Amino acid sequence: MLEYKSVAELVSAAENAGVTISELVLRDQAEQLELPAEALLERMSERLDIMEASVKSGLDPSIRSTSGLTGGDAAKQWTHAADGICGGFFAKAIARALAVSEYNAAMGRIVAAPTAGSCGILPGTVISLLDEGRCSRHAAVMSLFTAGAFGIVIAEKATIAGAEGGCQAECGAASAMAAAAVTELMGGTPKMCAEACAMAIKNQLGLVCDPVAGLVEVPCIKRNAAGTAIAFTAADMALAGISSRIPVDECIDAMREIGESMPCALRETAKGGLAATQTGQRLREQIFGRK
Repeated sequence: MLEYKSVAELVSAAENAGVTISELVLRDQAEQLELPAEALLERMSERLDIMEASVKSGLDPSIRSTSGLTGGDAAKQWTHAADGICGGFFAKAIARALAVSEYNAAMGRIVAAPTAGSCGILPGTVISLLDEGRCSRHAAVMSLFTAGAFGIVIAEKATIAGAEGGCQAECGAASAMAAAAVTELMGGTPKMCAEACAMAIKNQLGLVCDPVAGLVEVPCIKRNAAGTAIAFTAADMALAGISSRIPVDECIDAMREIGESMPCALRETAKGGLAATQTGQRLREQIFGRK
């Protein structure tokens, strides 16, 4: 029975069984929960349905958050996609990530993957590959099991909470999960998935959590777009055979140590970083009034 205490354990178990990480996790979860695999696949398919619906709803140009700080940017990005610097696929992926995050800020229904503040990254990657015909729906559903397994390890070894580890623990973890999922979707081995996860984490170590006015909007939403870009970059490098010099489990350990050393002002308290800037304070007063 898997304990999800390290990525090395996941990779070793999958390689020994001659299966993908998602197949290993599905089998293990079915055994643990004493449910048929088909039932778990149906549950995960429902999660994918919610992701797809949140992308569609979030692309509505009229959507706005209650605070008025965010909304409508996903639609702008989608319209701009044809002229995107990095190509239409990438531009639309960014739009999908923004869409889910903006829909969350507008109190829409999303899948916290692994948190609400980082909810746009996994859909931004997986839904993009699905919508653009790069993978089957079954493969997309399976990839969510891979993402979930990596997320469990990160939560166990470090944290996925911004209040504990900064945004590296939220968008960083989501990007790492998405990188592993995308790598498997594109035919990568379990070891490649681990390398992608490591490279995604490395590129977001030290990222602080500094929500303006204490709301999961600014800069959170745009960090979801950046996290999507990092996930694709890490997956592409892993698929090219590039590896991380620092093993993934040590990267996760470093994330924990960095999070523990972060000052309280940079861990979701809205007392530091962008939240403490002159404009950040003005926006807070605009929404909540002066103290």
